[in-house]
Amino acid sequence: ETARVLLVSLLIQPYTMSSAPTLEAIKYSRGSLQLLDQLKLPFEFEYMTITDCKQAWQAIRDMNVRGAPAIAIAAALGLAVECGSQKGKHGDAAAAQKWILEQLEYLKTSRPTAVNLFNDCARLADFTKGLSGSGDEVLDGYVSEAEKMLANDISDNMAIGKAGGEAVLSMAKGKSKVKVLTHCNTGSLATARYGTALGVIRYLFESGKLEHAYCTETRPYNQGCRLTAFELVFEKIPSTLITDSMASYLMADKGIDAVVVGADRVVANGDTANKIGTYQLAIAAKYHGAAFFVAVPFTSIDLSKASGKDIHIEERPADELTHVGGKRIAAHDIGVWNPCFDVTPACLIDGLITEHGVIRKAEGKDQFDVKTFVDAVKAKK
Repeated sequence: ETARVLLVSLLIQPYTMSSAPTLEAIKYSRGSLQLLDQLKLPFEFEYMTITDCKQAWQAIRDMNVRGAPAIAIAAALGLAVECGSQKGKHGDAAAAQKWILEQLEYLKTSRPTAVNLFNDCARLADFTKGLSGSGDEVLDGYVSEAEKMLANDISDNMAIGKAGGEAVLSMAKGKSKVKVLTHCNTGSLATARYGTALGVIRYLFESGKLEHAYCTETRPYNQGCRLTAFELVFEKIPSTLITDSMASYLMADKGIDAVVVGADRVVANGDTANKIGTYQLAIAAKYHGAAFFVAVPFTSIDLSKASGKDIHIEERPADELTHVGGKRIAAHDIGVWNPCFDVTPACLIDGLITEHGVIRKAEGKDQFDVKTFVDAVKAKK
């Protein structure tokens, strides 16, 4: 038990904009990257040392690290660490740029649905193309830029939490405290720290406005049961775990005020790809009169796709559904369909919570004009 307490203490890091401790899924200092192995939570607390892009790619692919923001950060910093071992191997800027761009393309193949990975790799590629000097100077320039992602993500998440908390309260019909349901894991373990949808719950709790939080188990990988429940208990947030199939009855029996989820990709009309099971929660929320919000950073927005029909949905191995803890629980020879995500249509979503505010639909419209909102934010910068 003493060893476990010591291991837990290693995970605790203060976030600067709140007095409460939080968990740290990504531990980084220049030349060193460690990722919390989330497949072993909540019973084992073990960090994986990442020294190059191949190890980062595998950790993302195997879901040792997961959550769209955390995936992108892990990929970028995995490459940053490997840049250290490349010193002296690239004689000029062009050679170093070529190597970095090749690694970014490789990292993008680890998970196909989370758009943060693609957006950040594209941004880092453009930044790298603009660097000059020696090969080592280009490598150092990339590292410095990649390191900014940690601090930026934490700041963005805090802003999302505040905007989302206020949006939930605005639709709570005058209630002083609210009940919120969330799905999958969107907290400190899915981001640099604090979280997106779970950050909204944190904000409500810290503001004294949260009556109770509910989280789904999130089959088949049980991110809600293993990770979100772990975070909620750790931070002493009043909370209850339910199975995915209990959600509709929960809304009918307990009077849920809002469902707040994250997303791996939001496209131009507001259609949203998120963990499988999100779509059915949106349908249930609409029927029961609960608000339904999606909390995402701008890096999760993909304006290149017009609607959810254009989103590629990753399918995972069958044994993730048929096995639990390495033990088979399903009948042999049964067929398995295991999509990792589903698409929630914009018509079921009340608002898209971002670090720059909440995107709303125009009156009488059932889709969002995400591009106009994004362009307006960019014009202010």
